[in-house]
Amino acid sequence: MGEIRDFRSGKPGKPPPGDAMPRRLAAIVAGDIAGYSRLMELDEEGTHNRVKRIERDLVEPTIAEHHGKLVKTTGDGFIAMFDSPVEAVRCSIVIQQNMIGRNAAIARDHWIEYRIGVNLGDVIIEADDIFGDGVNVASRLEGIAAPGEVFISGGIYEQIKHKMVCGYESLGDKKVKNITDPVRVYRVLPDAAAYQRTRRRRESILLTLLGLAVAVIAGGVLWYMLAQPRSKPIDVAQAPPSPAVQQPAPSPPPAPGQAASPVPRAAPAQQASPQAAPSATPAASVPEPEMVSLQGGSFSMGSNDDPSERPIRKVTVKPFAMGKYPVTVREWNACAAAKACGFTASGKDDIPVTNVSWSDAKQFVAWLAEGTKKAYRLPSEAEWEYAARGGTQSKYWWGDQMQSGHAGCKDCGGDAAAEQPVKVGSFRPNPFGLYDVGGGVDQWVEDCWHRNYQGAPADGAVWSGGDCGSHVIRSGSWKNDARYVRPANRDNYDTNVRYPTHGFRVALSP
Repeated sequence: MGEIRDFRSGKPGKPPPGDAMPRRLAAIVAGDIAGYSRLMELDEEGTHNRVKRIERDLVEPTIAEHHGKLVKTTGDGFIAMFDSPVEAVRCSIVIQQNMIGRNAAIARDHWIEYRIGVNLGDVIIEADDIFGDGVNVASRLEGIAAPGEVFISGGIYEQIKHKMVCGYESLGDKKVKNITDPVRVYRVLPDAAAYQRTRRRRESILLTLLGLAVAVIAGGVLWYMLAQPRSKPIDVAQAPPSPAVQQPAPSPPPAPGQAASPVPRAAPAQQASPQAAPSATPAASVPEPEMVSLQGGSFSMGSNDDPSERPIRKVTVKPFAMGKYPVTVREWNACAAAKACGFTASGKDDIPVTNVSWSDAKQFVAWLAEGTKKAYRLPSEAEWEYAARGGTQSKYWWGDQMQSGHAGCKDCGGDAAAEQPVKVGSFRPNPFGLYDVGGGVDQWVEDCWHRNYQGAPADGAVWSGGDCGSHVIRSGSWKNDARYVRPANRDNYDTNVRYPTHGFRVALSP
């Protein structure tokens, strides 16, 4: 190892006294506030107080939650040490995603943005500090990261590349100050779409390599097989409607100036009247979401459009109620005002709340259930798909072709560049009377993530176990393309990480 240097200045540092120099391999996180001097010049006292509050309310508890140790803080940054590279990167993502929400309500010139670098290396440990190239490299990565980003070294990447729900962009080998050898650098892309792109890219590369190997061995046979027509997809019969329902729900009228489109009417559901009063009056400070009662029944869950949606199987769902709309900013902020939810949402009252983690959504339903004395909860993945299909088995609930006026998404005529989705109920409801069950906002469900439906319950219950470090999200958002709008589409994201397109809707047990 080279000479010992201070992790921030790069100047030679002083080793621990005495002969004993305890060492250990650790994941080091170095964070620094971009433009700190400018912020202090704008508002010295205010900036200082905000930074200290962020350290106290966000940085320190997040490090502890991810089983790390805060080594020290400086005026404009921090350094932390972790046993697990996965937890080190997750902690970094959580801090960056939380800062997005904290900055949303203030002027751009006053944003506090961290740059974060993460490295795996051997360090020398003192009682209140750590030293060595392992620390210095983390600091150098932080120095070249853009505000709001997380840069990781090749050593960290090799440890986490198949263990986290995120994407990675290779930036190649970088020569950094006071470090002899170039450092392999990756930018972390902590959003579900990036994860899917990198996953599909890896799968494509593997399939290509496999195809080349097979071609060398049996090229002629392979070409013959590829020339054959593809097998016919599985014919999925539509499940019969529940005998409890005598007549299907009427199709909603088309929007002004829009031609009506045929909508399947096998809808085993009964919509609650918007004027119907709840059976128990909740406290004034706990507004109940408008709910739609669903009779339950059997349906074919999944599709052949993506490996994660297989195998298609029959699932029977018990009666329950589903939120007519995703949870709105107004509803969320009632929870925030009661100090039961972790942040105050920005935006108009009637748009879906966004930038919500799965853990945030659980806080909301717990507050709602306690305040109303009713069994509010997140829906299971099977309940969500049953409700979103509206009694249909087509690609979308309105048919097999994309049509405008039914969903808010990038390919549906919406504004993908908008910072927030449009207000709830802006598009036509599905046959069950539910709005925004495709597009709008990604919606959390209760289930832990599983790569496919092998072993999934057939009774519509929550599927726990598996990778509970991430949970299932449904619906797609206004920034996604049309394939995410399909009722069968499923994705996942880290449980405790907020993301700007993530929201949720509630369910209610009878």
